[in-house]
This record gives sequence, structure tokens and C-alpha cells, in this order.
Amino acid sequence: MNDSLDPAESIYEPRLWRDNGWTARVIKNEDDEGWAVAMIKDGEAEPALVGPWTMGRDKKNPKPLDVNAFNTLVKTANEVLRRHEQQLHATLHKSVRVSNEHSSWEIKLDIVPDEDAPYAWLSAIDEAGEEVAKVKVAANFNLNRASAERWLENEFARPR
Repeated sequence: MNDSLDPAESIYEPRLWRDNGWTARVIKNEDDEGWAVAMIKDGEAEPALVGPWTMGRDKKNPKPLDVNAFNTLVKTANEVLRRHEQQLHATLHKSVRVSNEHSSWEIKLDIVPDEDAPYAWLSAIDEAGEEVAKVKVAANFNLNRASAERWLENEFARPR
């Protein structure tokens, strides 16, 4: 990518479109004779989406980008990013509901992905939505119904 281009500047070329915070670049597919398109969000180093691109009528060169194709690619790339964010959130934030004869709690595990020393917070939320306990645990703590029930039985003492 030509880094000297102003990311705010719109570009509408047959193999390069830039608009609304996205750049679509048609590139030679290294794996075969075809073409691919890479969608890059402004400010990002890596493409959010790379996919096959249609050949032109001459069956040798790529079909030129146009407004409809670009808008479809932006929509698809945004969906890919949203799914990635949802997957990351699900990986970093887990919860399970446990109860005893007195009450029920939502037990949460929130992983803090620190590069040097990742860790997690294990917390208990009561039926009123109040946090009643919170302890720091290893980032690889396995939260499941059994571990949550053990934590409850041990009166929310820090798990070993």
C-alpha cells in the first residue's frame, strides 16, 4: 500500500477504491492465475478481509471495482470485524449462574490480556445485581459450573 496517500482522500480507480474509512485493493492472487481483493480499514496494518475477485471479460485482467462492489465489500468486511470482536469478547468474558438453598449468583470471569502478565477477575453478582465478591485469578482459570459452585461453597475465597 502506498503510505504517502492521504487516508482521508477518496480514490476511485479500477483496482483501488478508498472511501468511508476503507480501502479496497485488487491484487494478483499469489496462489493461482486469478485475482483477489483486500479490504483494509483506515489505520490498520492488516486487511480485515481478503477474498477472490472476479475476472474481467478478457479472462485475464480483474473486473474493475465499482460503487456497488465496494459497498458490498465494506459491508462484508464490517461483518467480519464484528464477528471477530464478538468472538474475542466471548473468549475474554465468561459467566455461569449458580445457586444454593439461599440465593443465586452470576459468576463472571473477565480476562485481562496483558502482554507481560495476563490475569483475570473472578466475581460474583447477586440477584440484586450487586458485586458481592471479586478476586484476582490466573488468566487460564477454567470457569464452569463445578468451579463456580466450589467457589461459592468456599465462601468466595480465592481459588488455588
